[in-house]
Amino acid sequence: MQDCTDLEGLNECMGKQIVTAYAGFDCTGPSLHVGHLMSIMILRRLQKNGHKPIVLLGGGTTKVGDPSGKDETRKMLSDKDIQKNMDALRGVFGRFLTFGDGPTDAVMVNNDDWLSGLGYIEFLREYGRHFSVNRMMSFDSVKLRLEREQNLSFIEFNYMILQAYDFLELNRRFGCLLQLGGSDQWGNIVNGIELARRSDQSQLFGLTTPLITTANGAKMGKTVSGAVWLNPDMLSDFDYWQFWRNTDDRDVLRFMKLFTDMGLSDIAETEQLPINEQKKILAHEATKLARGENAALGAADAAQAAFSGGNLESLPKVTIVLDHDEIGILNLVVQAGLATSNGEVRRLIKGGGVKLAGKSVSDEKTMITRQDFAKGPLHLALGKKKHVLVEAS
Repeated sequence: MQDCTDLEGLNECMGKQIVTAYAGFDCTGPSLHVGHLMSIMILRRLQKNGHKPIVLLGGGTTKVGDPSGKDETRKMLSDKDIQKNMDALRGVFGRFLTFGDGPTDAVMVNNDDWLSGLGYIEFLREYGRHFSVNRMMSFDSVKLRLEREQNLSFIEFNYMILQAYDFLELNRRFGCLLQLGGSDQWGNIVNGIELARRSDQSQLFGLTTPLITTANGAKMGKTVSGAVWLNPDMLSDFDYWQFWRNTDDRDVLRFMKLFTDMGLSDIAETEQLPINEQKKILAHEATKLARGENAALGAADAAQAAFSGGNLESLPKVTIVLDHDEIGILNLVVQAGLATSNGEVRRLIKGGGVKLAGKSVSDEKTMITRQDFAKGPLHLALGKKKHVLVEAS
């Protein structure tokens, strides 16, 4: 926990009744990543302890763009792209939450259902008078952009008003009392609480979590290879499992507490094991939550096979295009998604970091022909952590 608008009041409220709480997720891409897990896990914890989660998908607010934590304006997406992203996001929440019609069952809503129908003049007259521009300018999402003399568009400036209205609308429709979010959402959350108080005399609460960083200071979910996506069509089960398996030694127990269902007593027992065994347990439990038990077991088997030369069938598969029935090793590695440039592959080859079909590649001019694929996919490995099976089209 980072901050709470009224911790004592929230604690008292949660001890007396089922509290409905929401977290919002804009539809800026086709998948969430592990940086979003903190909010999802808190919704999961709340539900397991007898409260009701709301997943708010920002079909409306995505059209505006949240300036929080951003140095520049988000790319504007078409309605079609927003809908496509929203459809892709829906599935992941069912892994973490139980949806239904019961008193503590989760519900999923789209804020475009009410935002798109608002009349501009009517909205300004009814709700705009409750917002102080002076106060809005003091929140980090606005202040930091202005201090850095970076452009802040008027449409972005309105984002916090729309998020505030979301909270008011969710309170009216579902009796929602609590909004959850990262620490960068503090200003937006406070605005919603104040709007509800002034418009409906309702008492609402806000709770934020700190930005989760790794022990080396990196932002959670960001790696050299890019974001660690929750959707399996964006990142294989094997790579997702490997992300957790490669956790910094200093983060393992902390991540068990934050991102798995393991109890504190189980984590304490795990602490007595060798660190590599701890990492395998973390990888299994985190992958099981996001991808399911079979995916976690399959990824572990694939990792074992990759390092011991066993059955490699569970490794992620990629398809590359052969030009004139052959391809150079540099292009092969880049097409397979294991490197971003030929220069990067050259450096890896010089360091002995590229293996094809179990053999080290020493010549950057190595050519692979269609005949090499005659017996099936080729096992391509970069170092100890990146493994794929390459098929030719």
